[in-house]
Amino acid sequence: METTQTTQQTRLAPAQASALAALCGQLDENIKLIEARLDVTIRYRGELFDISGDDAERVAASKTLIENLYREALAESALSTETVHLYLQESAIESITKSSKSQSDQLVIKTRKAFIKPKGKNQQGYVREVRKNDINFGIGPAGTGKTYLAVACAVEALEADRVERIMLVRPAVEAGEKLGFLPGDLSQKIDPYLRPLYDALYEMLGFELVDKLIEKNVIEIAPLAFMRGRTLNNAFIILDESQNTTREQMKMFLTRIGFGSTAVITGDTSQVDLPRGTSSGLAHAMHVLRGVNGISLTHFTAADVVRHPLVQRIVEAYERFDEEEEVEKKARTEARLKAQAEHKSNTE
Repeated sequence: METTQTTQQTRLAPAQASALAALCGQLDENIKLIEARLDVTIRYRGELFDISGDDAERVAASKTLIENLYREALAESALSTETVHLYLQESAIESITKSSKSQSDQLVIKTRKAFIKPKGKNQQGYVREVRKNDINFGIGPAGTGKTYLAVACAVEALEADRVERIMLVRPAVEAGEKLGFLPGDLSQKIDPYLRPLYDALYEMLGFELVDKLIEKNVIEIAPLAFMRGRTLNNAFIILDESQNTTREQMKMFLTRIGFGSTAVITGDTSQVDLPRGTSSGLAHAMHVLRGVNGISLTHFTAADVVRHPLVQRIVEAYERFDEEEEVEKKARTEARLKAQAEHKSNTE
């Protein structure tokens, strides 16, 4: 049985040789990547592109993808491989929205040294919620941008004088390693674990300014245990790795929030390093606080991973394994209960 080929054509404007070269990539690597991921064939001559394939929706998504990437290349005068992967993830999973928004309509976080553009529906929705609510949860696997975007929102709020300081908080829980054997006091021991937050701050504010703000306590780094007894007003507080809080610690942290403050709590419930038998404060808070006014919960998935595309596949593989293991565990439990019921019936 023959399959019907669908073909769509787009003429990219304004025609600009450097932007077209950036779009196609070296030796057409970007075009080949789009063809492989969306199962289409792309032919082009200058600014005229023909896209064909067996699936009309994929062809339409590819056309929109190429147009969006070209706009990005025109605006940025370049196109990184990371950007192509990000747009590809969006197109493959959500088929890219048909309504093309202009560059000026896109959500942007403005900081001293960088303009950060949240990618995809989830990241954009997350930033909107953080700007709107006092307490926000960003929950999902590593690489989804939840912590980086939280830092960007904190820097933006500080520079706009909406808050007076930024607090970066983390529970002092070892991820399979012992903090006690590291040199220094508890604050110094925990500093390496906050490195992603430092790196984001350096990128957005610069090394000298970050160090100066830390000296003045405008930016404060604190282990979660140091939060007890404090009330934080006019601050932007980020609790990272919150899956490693206990129920009591999470409640303690949430009740530290004062007037004029915004809190963002990030974590991944699939990577809990708490002792066996201790329930995660993040998982508990997700159930307790669901539907509470003024609190937002954003759930990220493997589709939102903005690192190497292999990271997304790794996350998906682990999710599948966990689901299969849960099904097997449930089946074994049911079989055991059934056998116990039959044994009890026979003995009676």
